[in-house]
Amino acid sequence: MISLEDSYAHCRAVAKSRAKNFYYSFVLLEAAQKDAMCAVYAFMRYCDDLSDEPGATRSAMDRWRYALDEALAGRPDSNPTWPGFLDSVQRYRIPHRYFYEMIEGVASDLEPRTIRTFEELYAYCYRVASVVGLTTVHIFGFTSPDALPLAEKCGIAFQLTNILRDVKEDAGLGRVYLPAEDLERFGVSVEDLGSARKTEAFGELMEFEVARARRYYRESAPLLGLVQPKARASLWALIAIYSGLLERIAQSHYDVLARRISLTTAEKTWIVVRASLGWIA
Repeated sequence: MISLEDSYAHCRAVAKSRAKNFYYSFVLLEAAQKDAMCAVYAFMRYCDDLSDEPGATRSAMDRWRYALDEALAGRPDSNPTWPGFLDSVQRYRIPHRYFYEMIEGVASDLEPRTIRTFEELYAYCYRVASVVGLTTVHIFGFTSPDALPLAEKCGIAFQLTNILRDVKEDAGLGRVYLPAEDLERFGVSVEDLGSARKTEAFGELMEFEVARARRYYRESAPLLGLVQPKARASLWALIAIYSGLLERIAQSHYDVLARRISLTTAEKTWIVVRASLGWIA
């Protein structure tokens, strides 16, 4: 079995190389919290990688769920993530159900999907993103149980942002996350999502979806005041990066079919610098 120290080093390496947006906020945390965030990220990354492997099946996710069962029961296998992950879960008293919900959310992506309603989309976003937010606030520490529903909403905002950025890429994989009821309302076909040409109807659809995501950012805003003060800069940076990405999508006139919209490394670094200096509002 790998040592705890080596496990955390492995998790830090995974997060540094793979967490394009999350890792920027990790650097603002104290060492123990940063290690815990990296350990949880490494767990999530392994889930995602399993689902993205060619020919991935439910059986692979079932085996990972069983490995989680065993690890939480004190019988981890040789995966180098486990010691750091288990230490973090115990240290920050993270409810185990969040990790099972993560697995179920990722497993739902194994087959082409059509989401009919926003209620269905919300349930998906909860499993793949809100549970991440709920896990994160346990690591950050919170002063009121009101933080939990706000963390859920914050996760919804983040995942909606990801979905809007990746519309074309996801459609190419047979994954259409925008609700069918919204596509029908604005007269946009699934085929339109795979095109490089933005129609007027697609622009109107995206305007509607961006407004919905903005609403979740607004509604979750009080969360910042409910996490422990030492973690607020990290949370602020994370929100600033994701909400900044959403605004970049809007500023591009929703040009997500022709190119991938993102913040530059310099822009994300500046957000972290502002947070570290206390220039947050």
